[in-house]
Amino acid sequence: MRKAGILMPVVSLPGRQGCGTFGPEAYHFVDLLRESGLSIWQILPLNPLGYGNSPYQPYSSYAMDDLYISLDLLYEEGLIHKPARFHAKASQIDYDAVRKFREPYLKEAYSHFTPDLNFTSFSFQGWMRNYAVFMTFKKKNGMKQWTEWPDEMKNEPQNEKSDLKPYEDDILYEVFLQYELYLQWKKLKQYANDSGIEIMGDMPFYVGLDSADVWSNRSQFLLSKDGYPRFIAGVPPDYFSATGQRWGNPIYDWDAMKKDGFTFWINRLSYCGKSMDIVRVDHFRAFDTYWKIPASCPTAIEGEWVEAPGYELFDALFAKNPDLRIVAEDLGDLRAQVLELRDHYAFRGMRVIQFTLDPDHMDENKTHLLVYTGTHDNEPIYSWYWGESRHRQREIRRLLKQAGYHTHSFIEDVLAYSLDRDADMVIIPMFDWLHCGHEARLNTPGTVGAPNWMWRMKDMGPFEKNVRKIRAMLVKAGRTADLD
Repeated sequence: MRKAGILMPVVSLPGRQGCGTFGPEAYHFVDLLRESGLSIWQILPLNPLGYGNSPYQPYSSYAMDDLYISLDLLYEEGLIHKPARFHAKASQIDYDAVRKFREPYLKEAYSHFTPDLNFTSFSFQGWMRNYAVFMTFKKKNGMKQWTEWPDEMKNEPQNEKSDLKPYEDDILYEVFLQYELYLQWKKLKQYANDSGIEIMGDMPFYVGLDSADVWSNRSQFLLSKDGYPRFIAGVPPDYFSATGQRWGNPIYDWDAMKKDGFTFWINRLSYCGKSMDIVRVDHFRAFDTYWKIPASCPTAIEGEWVEAPGYELFDALFAKNPDLRIVAEDLGDLRAQVLELRDHYAFRGMRVIQFTLDPDHMDENKTHLLVYTGTHDNEPIYSWYWGESRHRQREIRRLLKQAGYHTHSFIEDVLAYSLDRDADMVIIPMFDWLHCGHEARLNTPGTVGAPNWMWRMKDMGPFEKNVRKIRAMLVKAGRTADLD
C-alpha cells in the first residue's frame, strides 16, 4: 500500500502553554491527518531534552520530557486548578520560560495524586528507577553533568551505597511525571491508531554522555575512570560541515556489549518499538562502521572508521523481537556494506528529494523506500530553493519540467514529484506542506542552541486550510488512506 505522512515534532504543535503537548491540540491534529488522508505521523524523539534542547542529546532513551504533559488533561483529571494561557501564540518555543511556568502546575498535580497498583508496577521498571534517581541527583547538583557530582552520587549505580531516603519524595515526583506521560501518550497513540494513523518514532544511534543511560551503564562505553569519554562520536567533513560534525557522544564498547548479548541495545530498541509503530534509526551507518574521534580533538576531521557488529546485534534483536519495524537513515556517502546490512534485514531506506534533484538520481525509483522532501536537518523546500544559485534554480526547474512537473508553484511541483515516486512511503515535513521558509527550519547540523528546535505553529489554521488540498494531492498520487 502506498502511504503518505507528515513530519511534525510534538513540541512544535500549537498549545495554550507555549509548546505542543499530548493534549487537545494533538488530538485535533490527528483528526486533521485523518481528514487529509495522511496515514503516518513521524515525530522526533520524545526523550528529555538535553544540551541545546536537542532531542538527539537526551537525558534518557526511555523517559519522556515532561514538556509533553498536557496541563489541560491534568485539569480534567482534577489534579490542578485551571491552567492559564502562556506564550500561546508564540512562533518560537522559549524552553526555559515554558518550563518555569509549568513547574508549579506539575508540583500541584503531584501533591493531589494518589498512587495505585498500576503506579507501583510502573515505578519498578529498571530504567524508571535509574532515571528517577539520576534526575533527582542532577537537580540537587544544579543540573551539572553527572561527572561533576560528589563521588557518592556519581558512583551510585555501581556501588548502590547512597542513602536515598532523604530524596524519596523527589524520586517519586520524577516517577509521577513519567507515569502521567506514559498514560497521556498511550491514549494519544491509541487514538491515532484507531484513526488509521501510524506513529513513526525516531531513535538516535548514540546516547548523550550526560544521561541516565551512560551514568547507569558505564561498562557499555569507552570511558575513562572519572567517567569522561576517551573517544567521541561524529562524522567526518560532509555536505553539512567542512570540519565534520563533532557530536561529543561517548562511543560504545562493542566488545563489552557482545559479551552480555547486546542487552543494552536490545532493551533500548525493544522499548522504543513498544512505544511506536515504526522506529526510524538515526545514523544507521554506524551499525556497520562508525567515526571514532579522540576526545582531545577539537573538530571531527581527525578520526577513523571502525567496524561495528551490526549483523550480530540485529540477529540477537530479532530473535527476541521479530516484529520490530525499522527504517534505516542511510543518507550520505556510504560504503556498499552499509546498504548490504540494510537490505539483509529488509529495512526500508531513505531518499531526500533535496539531495536527488539532479540528472544522476531523477530516474531512481524503488518501492521499498521512504522518500522525504527534507528531514529535520534540512532547510524547508522554499528557502532551500531560493538559497541556490540562479543557475542551479534553472537546472532544478528544467529537471522537474522534463519529468512532467511545471505548474506555477515550485513547491507544488516538488510535492507532486515526491508523492508520485514508486516508494511505498513518502513523508513531507509540516513546513513544506505549509510552504514555509527559513523561519521554520528545525535544526542546522553542526550548530547548537537557538534557533535550533524552537520553531512552532501558533495555531492550526494554516494546516486546516490545506487539508482538502493535501487530500486532493494524495488522491492523485494514489496515497490516500481510506476513510470510514
